Amino acid sequence: MSESYLKSGIFLAPFHNHDENPTLSIERDLELLEHLDRLNYHEAWIGEHHSGGFELIACPEMFIAAAAQRTRHIRLGTGVVSLPYHNPFMLADRMVQLDHMTRGRAMFGVGPGALVHDALKVGIDPGKQRQMMNEALEVIVPLLRGETVSRKTDWFELVEAQLQLRSYTRPTMELAVAAARSPSGSLAAGKYGIGMLSIGGTSPMAMEAHTRNWGLYEETARANGHVPDRKDWRVVGLFHIAETREEARRNVQFGVQPFADYFRDVATFPIIPPDVPDPYQWLIESGTGCIGTPDDAIAYIERLMVGSGGFGVICELAQNWADWDATKKHYELMARFVHPRFQQSRERLRESYDYATTHHVDFTGQASAAIQAEIDRHAARRAAGENSGEKKAAAE
Repeated sequence: MSESYLKSGIFLAPFHNHDENPTLSIERDLELLEHLDRLNYHEAWIGEHHSGGFELIACPEMFIAAAAQRTRHIRLGTGVVSLPYHNPFMLADRMVQLDHMTRGRAMFGVGPGALVHDALKVGIDPGKQRQMMNEALEVIVPLLRGETVSRKTDWFELVEAQLQLRSYTRPTMELAVAAARSPSGSLAAGKYGIGMLSIGGTSPMAMEAHTRNWGLYEETARANGHVPDRKDWRVVGLFHIAETREEARRNVQFGVQPFADYFRDVATFPIIPPDVPDPYQWLIESGTGCIGTPDDAIAYIERLMVGSGGFGVICELAQNWADWDATKKHYELMARFVHPRFQQSRERLRESYDYATTHHVDFTGQASAAIQAEIDRHAARRAAGENSGEKKAAAE
């Protein structure tokens, strides 16, 4: 996939330390999407969470509707909607409305739900969440295609249900399923031939698991009559870059420890082990994250591409390791110096420059000769005019 076009995106849970003003945190998330839109990021995925105190967005559809009014190009996906928490018909209906409101920029990412406390609050057995996700997806996909569905489970019932509004995007809006450690996400995505969102980190061990899941996706997709395409595979990684490695390290001191604490104390599994004395050093040495310069980010992504065989979108986890100004600068550096490496957007500029420098002597020689010829022609015309005037005067 050396010639593939790698799209850019973010995965916005979001993560905000509970010592900040939550109203301003949500506003800053909206401002971030405006910033990314100007920087030509292709997409952003927004999460759904209801507990834990860090991940503040409860309704990604509502957030996307607001963000769509403040952006022009970036695509906006639910990243992800937890299917067991919603009646699938009502959810599909809302997403089709969002597809229209965004003029096709909305994407529909789904999953079983990540936080156990979210499920327990609404009386859902965490052990049944993946089964419930599959049951919901079994009716959501045909509903989005315009089909009439009747289905009864132990948690929802649909009776000759059909969406009254067709999707704005034809034949349907883009869908993706979150896949982490278990195979359930890749199996569900492959069954319906929809995209896969690999979450859970990009350490060498995590990438091995993601790559196995992609292999399972391909096998399942083909078995169900679909043609798997790596452009539909999104991988979520951890990045923070600055102009120097020293600056990047200073920047992440702002928020990397609260991030580590949250995943250790609240989330389903810790990204950074609890006995690690220096999260920064561990992230670098383990290959779990990239904290450095644009060149470091390029090398890191190249490792992921080679190790996995290639994927379609690199999504950065919006982790708020750095303060707001340094965070914005990070995304600017990624857009200016990292993304072009994987999008073939500057190669022809280099080729044109190299060709011009190779032929510089010849070109400047031709230009000088042309200028001198014009000077000589002008002088000759002027001399001819002066001679003509002298002859006329003598004749008079």
